[in-house]
Amino acid sequence: MTAVLFDFSGTLFRVESTDSWLRGVVADTGVPFTEAELAAAARALKAVGALPGGGDPARVPAELADAWPIRDRSAALHRAAYTGLSRQVTLPDPALHDALYDRHMTPAAWTPYPDAVEVLGTLRERGIPVGVVSNIGWDLRPVFREHGLDRYVDVYVLSYEHGIQKPDPRLFATACEALGADPRRTLMVGDDRRADGGATALGCGVHFVDHLPVTDRPDGLRPVLDLVS
Repeated sequence: MTAVLFDFSGTLFRVESTDSWLRGVVADTGVPFTEAELAAAARALKAVGALPGGGDPARVPAELADAWPIRDRSAALHRAAYTGLSRQVTLPDPALHDALYDRHMTPAAWTPYPDAVEVLGTLRERGIPVGVVSNIGWDLRPVFREHGLDRYVDVYVLSYEHGIQKPDPRLFATACEALGADPRRTLMVGDDRRADGGATALGCGVHFVDHLPVTDRPDGLRPVLDLVS
């Protein structure tokens, strides 16, 4: 393999917990919560899957049934889908739903996996080009810059910027073309077997990692270094 593509959420970075997400917004907005109310609201938000990157909802409400499968094709669809899930939970101020969505797009909401900088840095030292291919509805580049990983990424291919989402092979093809890489000599690294597995339609190799909390996956990316030349 002479080029590597990485997924974002659950692969290189992990979003904060739902409890931390809510507490961060409450601290910023000053909306009054008792501790019991805050804990209950965090549990409810987690149950409906309102945190992007935090896991899929167990049930998608009927009013979101059309938007949910294509939520990553545009910024508007992504926001509507996730704030729609959030609004299933009653919060003291309705403005909190948009504030929560905005919070998840900030670098503070994301933590790189412990071995991400090591693996990306080693790939750069070896002269292996790197792309990030993500199903997402917002610009994740500031997250990479804030955490010091942007220097290792040659190209970003984000679903909402192209109007297509993984597993559509066109998204992977766009990344390979931007890198000048032969798909048959390109490795896709991700945590979603269906979405990231779409790269195999182009002949790419695929390596899967587990979507785990940062503390539970200290070295899940390191095998990538054994798979590239």
